[in-house]
Amino acid sequence: MKNIFLLAVIILINSSLSLAQKTNEVKLLIRCDDIGMSHSVNMAVKELIKTGIPFSASVMFPCPWYQEAVDILKEAKHVTSGIHLTLNSEWKNYKWGPVSGKSAVPSLTDSTGYFFPTRSAFNGNNPKLDEIETEIRAQIERAINSGLDIKYVDYHMGTLVEKPEYRKILVKLANEYKLGISRYLGEVDMQSMYADPIEHKADSLYIRLQKINSGNVNLLVCHIGMDNPELRAMIDLNPNGLKEMSKNRQGELNALISQKFLEIIKSNNIRLITYKELIEKVGLENMKEPPGIEY
Repeated sequence: MKNIFLLAVIILINSSLSLAQKTNEVKLLIRCDDIGMSHSVNMAVKELIKTGIPFSASVMFPCPWYQEAVDILKEAKHVTSGIHLTLNSEWKNYKWGPVSGKSAVPSLTDSTGYFFPTRSAFNGNNPKLDEIETEIRAQIERAINSGLDIKYVDYHMGTLVEKPEYRKILVKLANEYKLGISRYLGEVDMQSMYADPIEHKADSLYIRLQKINSGNVNLLVCHIGMDNPELRAMIDLNPNGLKEMSKNRQGELNALISQKFLEIIKSNNIRLITYKELIEKVGLENMKEPPGIEY
């Protein structure tokens, strides 16, 4: 009888400890944008996949390299795939245009049939709402037909959430295709590495990870890539575009695949989740527009 009592006490203590650990658990959702933009970005996501950490990958389906990205992601069962809905083409000498074709959405393109490089140029061309819907629908259809298990959408450069009338299209189509919308599921943005100096990206991330609190799903948006000749040749035409973009993207990748990153995740009781898990927990029916949408 005494042994049974002791066993019951031990089980109760272990259960209490387990509950305390879960209560203090910090949830982190890593979203990697611009997948499929270029071969070097695809090779970077391949490196991140090798670590085995769960993350979400947002694919740009109008871009020339999206099919390679699809092949890579199909083999990564621990990665949740989404659509990086795209209405801009921001690089000098490297362009893409609408999936639906210029003739179907002429107000979304320049004279050569490519998307505009900046949000201001896009809006300055007075884009028609029905054409925005046509193109976003075409991108979603291409994504679904690619064979990937698409779970969510987000928005390249923030163009699709810049105006209320654009956001209505986003919500309408997400609901129609039963997809989650990034930041509409209660996530809280933590400061990204994007603007951090190259030499301090990793350390800045590690410091922030040790300060994030439980109770929220913390969203870390990343832009990874390989510092190689392909990516070095790409120059951002946006006024706030990063100099040495390829080195910045390599820096983000290095931070995420480092042993120190994995150690900090473990020592700070951080659990990595993806949009698949978040959508299952929150429910698509409970999505709502956040008070302030980050780009």
